[in-house]
This record gives sequence, C-alpha cells and structure tokens, in this order.
Amino acid sequence: MNAGAPLRTVVNKLEFQNPLVLAAGTAGYGQELAGVMRLDRLGGFVTKAVSLEPRAGAPAPRVAEFEGGMLNAVGLANPGLDAVRRDQVPWLAEHLPATRKIANVVGFEVEEYAAVIAGLEQSLAAHARALDAFELNVSCPNVKAGGMEFGADPKSLASVIAGARASTRRPLFVKLSPTLADIGESARVAVDAGADGISVVNTVPGLVVDVERRRPALGFGSGGVSGPAILPIGVLATWRVRQAVRVPILGVGGVASATDALQYIIAGASLVGIGTAAMRDPRAPERIVRDLERWCAAHGVADIQELSGTLEWPR
Repeated sequence: MNAGAPLRTVVNKLEFQNPLVLAAGTAGYGQELAGVMRLDRLGGFVTKAVSLEPRAGAPAPRVAEFEGGMLNAVGLANPGLDAVRRDQVPWLAEHLPATRKIANVVGFEVEEYAAVIAGLEQSLAAHARALDAFELNVSCPNVKAGGMEFGADPKSLASVIAGARASTRRPLFVKLSPTLADIGESARVAVDAGADGISVVNTVPGLVVDVERRRPALGFGSGGVSGPAILPIGVLATWRVRQAVRVPILGVGGVASATDALQYIIAGASLVGIGTAAMRDPRAPERIVRDLERWCAAHGVADIQELSGTLEWPR
C-alpha cells in the first residue's frame, strides 16, 4: 500500500511517503522487525541508539506496564558503532528503499556524538542509501559535567550539535526532554547551533512499584514513562517548540491512533513518531496510516502538510 499524495511529507528535502515513523528504540535497526511489521508502509523509522562503544544496558526487568502506559529502563543498550557499521548499515542500504531511515545517536561526552556520526558516514560512502538523517539524543548524562543532561546545558547542547554538524551534511534532528525548564529556548539553541529539526518528546522519569515485593518493578529502579500518559505532554511541547523555531518537528509520545497523530500535526509537527503502541500491536502503525488517509478524504485535505501548525490558540 502506498500512502498516496495526501500523506506525502517533505522534510529537509527528504520525501516521506507518509508522516508516521517508528520512534527510536522500538524498531531495532529495522532488520529485527522485518518479519513482524511492514516497515515499507511507513514514512520511516528511527533506529535504536548507536553509541561509540557497546553498552550492556540496564538490568532486567527493563519494562513494566501500568494503566497509563509503559515504564522502561533499557539503558541505551546497543552493540556499539563498529558492530552497527559491520552488521546493520549494509542491510539498511539494501532494504526499504521507500522508507526513510534515521539513526539515533547517543554520547556521554561532547565529542562522542561527532565520533559516532563520522564513523557512520565512513560506512555510508559505500552504502549511501542506508541512512537519511541522524537524531541526537541529548538527554544523555554528560560525564564531564557531573552527569547533567546535554540538553539542559545550553553550552554543552550547542557544542554537541556543532560537532555533529561538522561531521555530516545529512539532516540533524535533536531530541529534547519534556523536563527542560524552557523547551522552546532549548530548541532555539539547537537550531542556532546547526540542527535541522527537533524531536519532542523523550520519555518522562517515573517509578512503578511492585507492592507485593515493595521494590521497583524495574531492575534499574526508575525509568522513562511512555504511552498514552505522555500524549498531552508531547503535544504541548510540540506547540511550544513550533512557537520558538521554524524547523521541522518530529512529535513523539503516546500516539496510538490517527486522532493522536493529528493532534501533533495540528500543534506543529511535520512527522509523528509511534513507539509503545507499535510494541503492543505491530499492526497499529499501518492502521494509523489508513485512518489518516480516511480522515483526510473525509475532511477534504489534499495535503496533510497544510495542517501542520494550524492550531488556533484561545485568546
């Protein structure tokens, strides 16, 4: 199924067949879901994290469900740059030609982000179709700044993006946390430093308690809240970022239906990410795409991009 003209979305000169993408951490590197979900029916997907060195991640259990969604502490587990270059980049280059592929990049020192992107770019010289863009997860702790998140320190945030910008000509999205004091100002800092787009939001810190054991449900203790509970948080962050900057926005958090996706788009998003809902039901992304098509047809919308940022704020 091709989403057709109404859902076609162009972001930073990249054409997406529809605005729906799988959020970071929910699609692996694509190959893991090849037999589970029709990734070629989506606009794109964001890979799980890529760090300079391999990471074992957080102890099990890593996921706990609760009534409002899901709590997870994966700990950015990934095989590291060298393994991704060897095993994942060639596969990505050969598959999913109509689906945009965005690499999620993490680091624990300013220089690591640029090093990961530079390493991936070396592989892309021989596998140019493997990746279309990068997403910088700046919610990671900066070990040289006492563990403060890169996104919470304007100077560190700008340095990360400037280094990444110098390492690639591909579009850079910067993923911001909803806990930032002024997410609009952080978005301005990111764009001024060279970001081509903003992803909002990352998960919200939370805790689920196993009352029988009187212990946290997760092996790490606390984790990140995702799912329906954070939908209004993500939509508000999208609107605030849209007021601050005029670059494309990838709205993420709590999307489980076409109505949810439309809320993000009307608030200012160009692309919409789905994560927890797709993990619960791998058919959910395709259903949302179909429902978006139907909604556009029923409302006479010939180009879904025209809806972006049309929210009318009350006086």
